[in-house]
Amino acid sequence: MYRIAVIGAYDSIFGFAALGLETFPVTDREDGEKLLKQLAAGGKYGVIYITEALAEQLKEQIEKYKTQLLPAIILIPGVSGNTGAGIQGVKKSVEQAVGSDILFGGE
Repeated sequence: MYRIAVIGAYDSIFGFAALGLETFPVTDREDGEKLLKQLAAGGKYGVIYITEALAEQLKEQIEKYKTQLLPAIILIPGVSGNTGAGIQGVKKSVEQAVGSDILFGGE
């Protein structure tokens, strides 16, 4: 059975531990890059949630995993708020899969 990891600033991810998810706080881009590579390569994690703020710093690394089945890397908002990057990523994936925009109003 695959595990679920959450990566980001401690303040943004500590609550996920209460849900039984494994949390990995990082303080800078270098630590985040090393940790993402380690978790993705280990084969233990099927889903890696990463805060939008950290994902912004790790765009190139995250892009490498988009063509792989596992792990699924999903962006989540942090305590500083939602940048919209996570929603745009899901929207783009659905558009590719379905062939159509699923949101009304052009959002």
